[in-house]
Amino acid sequence: MYSSNMWDIQLPSITQLISGILVLTVANVLWTLLYRVYFHPLAHIPGPKLAAGTFLYQTYFSLVNGSRFYAQIGKLHEAYGPVVRITPDEIHLSDPANYETIYHVGSKYAKYPRYYNAFSLKYSSFTTCPNDVHKLRRGPLNQFFSRKMVLELEDVVQSKAQKLCNLVTQKLSVGQAVDLHHAFRAVSIDVITEYGFNKCYDLLDKPDLGRHFFLMVRGIGPSLWVYQQWPQLQIANNLPPSVLKKMSPELAQVLTLQEHAREQIVDVKADLDAGLTKHNARQTIFHGILTPSPEEGYVVPSVDDIKDEAYGILAAAADTTGNGMTVAAYHVVNNPEIYKKLRAELKTAFPDPDARLNFTELEKLPYLTGVVKEGLRLSFGVISRLARVVPEGGATFNGHYVPAGTAVSMSSWVLHQDPNYFPAPQEFNPERWSKASPAEQRHMEKGFVPFGKGSRICVGMPLAYCELYVTIAMLFHRFEKLKGNQLTAEDLVYDDYFASHHPINATKFHVIKG
Repeated sequence: MYSSNMWDIQLPSITQLISGILVLTVANVLWTLLYRVYFHPLAHIPGPKLAAGTFLYQTYFSLVNGSRFYAQIGKLHEAYGPVVRITPDEIHLSDPANYETIYHVGSKYAKYPRYYNAFSLKYSSFTTCPNDVHKLRRGPLNQFFSRKMVLELEDVVQSKAQKLCNLVTQKLSVGQAVDLHHAFRAVSIDVITEYGFNKCYDLLDKPDLGRHFFLMVRGIGPSLWVYQQWPQLQIANNLPPSVLKKMSPELAQVLTLQEHAREQIVDVKADLDAGLTKHNARQTIFHGILTPSPEEGYVVPSVDDIKDEAYGILAAAADTTGNGMTVAAYHVVNNPEIYKKLRAELKTAFPDPDARLNFTELEKLPYLTGVVKEGLRLSFGVISRLARVVPEGGATFNGHYVPAGTAVSMSSWVLHQDPNYFPAPQEFNPERWSKASPAEQRHMEKGFVPFGKGSRICVGMPLAYCELYVTIAMLFHRFEKLKGNQLTAEDLVYDDYFASHHPINATKFHVIKG
């Protein structure tokens, strides 16, 4: 007979079970770290071992003491060279010669899902990763942001720049300072909402010049880096908006801005469904997206899908162009010699003080062009890195082979400060452009990427250039003596929320009568 004791099973205690789980967890973590640092296909790429071992290296510099991972990447290149491993599966490049390899028309380098999915914009062409899908979604936008369309609708830009100058006149006449930081951004949003929705937000008429709106846009920042670190947390986006808003002030701001965007799309769709255009207005960007396309494979998206596209366009307009104008104007106002030369060129080209400053004529002015380009160069457009996936067959960068599937990125922060392309790179110097030979111009253009390049170049670039030229020219053509406030180094530093943002409590750029 078998003893009953033979069937007795000694179950582990709860303490033993928890201890075993902890041991296995620690062992798994240690093995993952060892694998990433010493055995991973990217183990041969230079860089700090902590960055190779864990995504927390990136997250720390993105969330602690401001979002400054972009600056840390610059320091890593100084220490390790032109190819640096910045996360377990991503390398960053600093050599501008590699830019054309990755970001060219027809590139097979798709956007990196872990990076772009964190924006939580499932439909937006900006965050669409597969190149073939992006082509379909981007197509309807291209015609509305083409140079031809921008020139046809230049009056929209002219009217907003004129309104800005009228505001400056009004404020200065009663001895008040003008908040150009928010005013320039208001110009950009008022242009894009009239241009895109036929329903201007009129932020230039608001007492705070839209400051609350821009805080909403900024709200996406922290959640972006959290979702990159822990992609699984994006499941929270499926919760009711009312719950999400209570969970996080930042998410509340994002959701409110998305609701703004959705309202505009609903209005446009109702307009189309009724077979007419409200306000006797023209076709807009979103009329075009909601209209069936002959392009094979194009499916008219839903209102909720287009909401993502609208949100992406609003967020892009909120800071990139406005920041370029702010940087340009700040340096002009605080450098009397630059101010004098710019005024002289504008007054020579347009001697009539009431002349219309046409975009096509302004583009021909070399010194103004230098001011615009330096404003873009030192505002960096998108300060964050642009992450792509190495296609089948792998790639070699500066002697380092990386396999297919590797994330590879480059950034304007590094390229725009490369002294091989821009001597004395931190100096705002319009003459580096206005006095450059054609060969020197072509050389600088290789390192000048405020809008990116290739198939994924910023769709709004033609409109942005029109806003920059017209607004900067009109302001300094009209006002002979503007005096700027003094800003500290910390006021001028950038936080990386994809676009460049100054710290939330930083003193903003104002002008008074000089």
